[in-house]
Amino acid sequence: MSLPSASREPAGEPDDYLERRKLRRGSAGWLLLTGLGVAYVVSGDYSGWNFGLAEGGFGGLAIAMVLMGAMYACMVFALAELSSILPTAGGGYGFARRALGPWGGFLTGTAILIEYVLAPAAISIFIGDYVESLGLFGLESGWPVYLACFVLFIGIHLWGVGEALRFSFVVTGIAVAALVVFALAALPEFDASSLDDIPVDSSAFGASSWLPMGLLGIWAAFPFGMWFFLGVEGVPLAAEETREPARTLPRAIRWSMGILVVLALMTFLTAAGARGSAAVQDAGNPLVEALQPDGEATVLSRIVNYAGLAGLVASFFSLIYAGSRQLFALSRAGYLPRFLSLTSSRRAPYLGLLVPGAIGFALAAGSGNGARMLNIAVFGATISYALMSLSHIVLRRREPELPRPYRTPGGVLTSSVALVLACAALVATFLVDVTAAFIALAVYIVALAYFGLYSRRHLVAKAPEEEFAALAAAEAELARD
Repeated sequence: MSLPSASREPAGEPDDYLERRKLRRGSAGWLLLTGLGVAYVVSGDYSGWNFGLAEGGFGGLAIAMVLMGAMYACMVFALAELSSILPTAGGGYGFARRALGPWGGFLTGTAILIEYVLAPAAISIFIGDYVESLGLFGLESGWPVYLACFVLFIGIHLWGVGEALRFSFVVTGIAVAALVVFALAALPEFDASSLDDIPVDSSAFGASSWLPMGLLGIWAAFPFGMWFFLGVEGVPLAAEETREPARTLPRAIRWSMGILVVLALMTFLTAAGARGSAAVQDAGNPLVEALQPDGEATVLSRIVNYAGLAGLVASFFSLIYAGSRQLFALSRAGYLPRFLSLTSSRRAPYLGLLVPGAIGFALAAGSGNGARMLNIAVFGATISYALMSLSHIVLRRREPELPRPYRTPGGVLTSSVALVLACAALVATFLVDVTAAFIALAVYIVALAYFGLYSRRHLVAKAPEEEFAALAAAEAELARD
């Protein structure tokens, strides 16, 4: 029996193809992976979420945060099951490849790649802003700071995954500890009457002091509610570098999500309640703003300010890791040019790190618009969420007997909730920034043209994701016979 044409490996591929594309296995346990999951997201607690107050007010953003938190919770439970079935570096792309075929895999992988290339570029700009505001070494935000970020942190990744994850764990710990310090410092100043102090737009349908922009404001706040959790879905990308991935990945995903929910509630309530929603809705550094009611810096506000920089570094560093592994997996399987998946003597995908890094630096230096790049990243993220949730539903229906070391609580109902909310969040991106949404859509179309015209005929059968798919096709054919 021959393999499906989309999975047939072209002639002339060297015997050591996979040997030259091997990651360092067993480098991470559940604790490091939990730290990685939190690191992806922690910068979102320090800034970005507060712009949702301007879109929906405190009530609108609160409802959006709860709904987006539900979406992420449902999705990560589904991903925990999928990662226990298919523990490969492809993560969401690998899950969709098995469930939805080559087109579904590429659609998902490309969406994830858009998220993980654009988000570090945006965060490097925010790091530059923090460096300038803190007066560090007299530097101003600009391309030298962005370049230093990419060179330094990509260099650590090239050193090795174990070293990289340990560095990320330490920096993330600092950022999380500072969030706890912030909450304890802001709590005595908490005043519930300050939560709904944004002026009401009386022309908006359903407007009130809690929903000053009306019911539509809830929907417009969806992308900002996501910023408390955006990136946690990247934990499965470490599958091939994890000890006992079938057990470790589900545990790390669940712990990461639990910690992020606590941090989101703690940060959101104390920041808005200490200073007022109106005061922090447009602040580039809302936590520092909340601790400086008179505009004067205090010891605590300076501590939180420096920790905010640590949070940005943690997310920047971790998202570079995620992007490199997604690019590595797509390249190894032939969806993208294969040379991008070559690994060094330390088993680091060096071109998978350098190429996205160069693109990210060029975007940061050329545009300087971090908010727009984050909106483009959110667009890609929501597409991938919908497709990964759909993959869980399809595999549950199509392959119910597939061994599942971990099973999603609620089954397809859980992933169906994630699917519906992800589609709603995708539409919401057009409400917030139409230009960003169409830029992301244009990139998506170009990538799909490349796949349709070239790479779908040059996939590598021996890549793990393709082998899983070929085995499933063979088993299905035997069952029909």
